[in-house]
Amino acid sequence: MAIGTALWSFTLLVGLLTLTPGLDTALILRTSALGHRRRAWGVVLGIQTGTLIWGALTSVGVTAVLTASHLAYEILRWAGAAYLLWMGARMVLSTLRSRTSPTGADPAAEEPVPAAGGSPAGGSLVSGWRQGTTTNLLNPKMGAFYVALLPQFIPPGTPHLPMGLLLTGIHILLGLTWSAVLIAFAHVLRGWLRKQRSQRLLDRLTGTVIVGFGMRLALGD
Repeated sequence: MAIGTALWSFTLLVGLLTLTPGLDTALILRTSALGHRRRAWGVVLGIQTGTLIWGALTSVGVTAVLTASHLAYEILRWAGAAYLLWMGARMVLSTLRSRTSPTGADPAAEEPVPAAGGSPAGGSLVSGWRQGTTTNLLNPKMGAFYVALLPQFIPPGTPHLPMGLLLTGIHILLGLTWSAVLIAFAHVLRGWLRKQRSQRLLDRLTGTVIVGFGMRLALGD
C-alpha cells in the first residue's frame, strides 16, 4: 500500500467513525449545551490528547500489551467502566436532588441560569481537559482499536512512529472539526437549553447514555 493510498483510506475510515454518535459526542454536546463553551473545548482537547497518546503508544508497540495481556486489559476495562458509571450516575442523581427546592416547591423551571463562564468551575478549560483525557485513556477499546487498525495503514518499510503519528494527527484533525460543529449546534440551542428544566432533561439523558456505555464496557460488549 502506497503512503498516499494509506492516508486517504485511513481518513475515510476514521471520518465515518468520527461521525458515529458515541460517548465523546454525548460529553461534548452536554457540556456545550449547558453554556460551558470553555469547558466543552477542554473536553474536546482532552479527548484528542488521549487519542494522541493512544496513537503514539501504538506506533511504538506499547499498546500491544492490552491484546497480549488479558489481566492488563481487564484492569483497564473495569477502571473505565467504574469511571463511566460514576460520572453518569452523578449526572442523573444531581437532577433528582435539584428537582425540589429546600422549601419543597419546584424551582423556576423556566428560569434561565448563568451562561458560559458564569462560574469558574463550570467554565474551566482545565477541568474539561481532565475529564476528556480521563474518559479517553480509561477506554481500553480505544487502545484495542488502534492496535488493530493503525498497523494496517502503515506501508511496509515506512518508519512506524512518524507514520503512526501522521495517521493519528488526521484522526485528531477530523475529531476537532466535528467537535466544532457539535459545539456550534449546541450554541444555537443555548436559549432553550439554559432553562433549568431543559438542563435537568439533558443531564438525565446524557447521564443515562454514559451509564449505558459503562455497563457495556463492564459486560465486555
